[in-house]
Amino acid sequence: MIPAQFEYVRPDSLAEASRVLAEDEDAKVLAGGQSLLPLLRLRLAYPSKLVDVGRLAELRGVHDRGDHVYIGALTTHDEVMRSEVVNEGCPLVALASAHVADPAIRHRGTFGGSLAHADPAGDLPAVALALDAVFVASSARGEREIPAATFFVDYLENALDAGEILAGVKVPKLGPGWGFHYEKFHRTAQAWAIVGVAAAVRRSNGSITEARIGLTNMGRTPVRARAAEAALQGAELGDQVRRACEEAAADTDPPADLHGQPDYRRHLARVLTHRAVRAATGTP
Repeated sequence: MIPAQFEYVRPDSLAEASRVLAEDEDAKVLAGGQSLLPLLRLRLAYPSKLVDVGRLAELRGVHDRGDHVYIGALTTHDEVMRSEVVNEGCPLVALASAHVADPAIRHRGTFGGSLAHADPAGDLPAVALALDAVFVASSARGEREIPAATFFVDYLENALDAGEILAGVKVPKLGPGWGFHYEKFHRTAQAWAIVGVAAAVRRSNGSITEARIGLTNMGRTPVRARAAEAALQGAELGDQVRRACEEAAADTDPPADLHGQPDYRRHLARVLTHRAVRAATGTP
């Protein structure tokens, strides 16, 4: 299909981009375009302007900043996946980035664009939630930080204000003793996750001392499996972990569509959480 008419703007600076967005509440940011362009073609989005930030170098790059890794919003999924800084400092982000669609999209789609799109079926929002990432929003008023717990407001809706652009994301380093895994169930390599699980697990002396579980496509926003996290704390590897993972679907509201009904998705959440936790702890 053909998109509705819109004005195309390509600013030379982040400040100019913020000004254009502040002046027109119906304007949309265009980065890699892998999420926005399909919505335009299907006429599910009707922006008055597209503000193309794709050439703003200040929004690119991965940086080690001591206690966290800073990932610029325009950094592509492929760059994130291959970054030594990301693989060493926050490997769960690299693992999940390798699951995003296919190589062609990973070379074009951007880390920040995927997160700002706020699709609960996307791979990265659940990871950001599980790792307590912090989103850095930039505008003419300066910068402000938004915790992942409050960034995802509703389906395809984030907490950015008018005139704000996602400049980058701070991902905390969890340090030694942690294991990570991202488990995804989907029809094809290019498809959205029917359910996905991001797991970060710290273990000591044969038991789990802390767990962080993020769920993909189990509600209108990404979900933290708090009940499973609590049940996993202190669980010994084996049957206790399996029983704890039965709590993964608690307090979730999964969608119903052609790919699965809510009860099916809850079953997948329990099974995939068990697989992800076992992989994160190195349990065969």
